[in-house]
Amino acid sequence: MTFLAHEKSRIMKSDEKRSHRLNYLLKYYLSNPKEYDLYQKVKQMGVSDVTAKDYIRTVIIQAQKIYSI
Repeated sequence: MTFLAHEKSRIMKSDEKRSHRLNYLLKYYLSNPKEYDLYQKVKQMGVSDVTAKDYIRTVIIQAQKIYSI
């Protein structure tokens, strides 16, 4: 039971970290909508290329939703 509680806590921290990063990147992208600059900002976070692509795709989709409202 302790292992499951610890694992859930670790996952929540990971999700929370991702959420904070995505919010930060969305604000950055909305003020500077250049994909290359966004990529550079993501890579400065030290994430893998796969994660960087995921973050960029997510941020651009969210920005498009905001612009279409």
